[in-house]
Amino acid sequence: MIHRAAIATMLCFVLASYAHADGAITRLITKSDQARLDKYEDTRTKAIDAARKGGGANDIKQLDTVLAKPNLAFGEEFDMVGNWKCRTIKLGKQPPLVIYGWFKCRVSDDGSGWMLEKTSGSQRTKGRFYTESDKRLTYLGVGYIAGETPKTYNAGPENDQVGYAYRTAPNAFRIEFPAPARESLMDILELQR
Repeated sequence: MIHRAAIATMLCFVLASYAHADGAITRLITKSDQARLDKYEDTRTKAIDAARKGGGANDIKQLDTVLAKPNLAFGEEFDMVGNWKCRTIKLGKQPPLVIYGWFKCRVSDDGSGWMLEKTSGSQRTKGRFYTESDKRLTYLGVGYIAGETPKTYNAGPENDQVGYAYRTAPNAFRIEFPAPARESLMDILELQR
């Protein structure tokens, strides 16, 4: 009898923990960011089409290389914590495709999960990842300019950022930001060790 009670208690704890982790993002994400994610596939298609139609040949080749990488599982063997080089790719609007040089990013873990901060360059981001599935994470963060103190998420649509993260290699991942506040239809932040 004690064995069944122990199993039932453990099962309740596991289910409660899962529900808490699953519900955290639904309590945090703003309506406007949820709307961006709801239109993610359509926005992504339009942004890629615009980039391919109006971008330079070399930039299109680099974009296609980034997009062709497989989406791998964020398994236990993959640890995001540490220093990364990162670059932003802007798709859509004018100009239709811009690929920036490499900057520095850092991922830390405060015990509640992975947190990203872009630590160099004029345009920065700081935020947290939430597990959606084994192959996709949701990123909630804020954009800010170097020298400013980053606001907290839910500061407003001009600062809030939302995106999906995909692991693309043993030491690489990217975040796709649909409908950012400025300059493009979609931003991609590519990260490599």
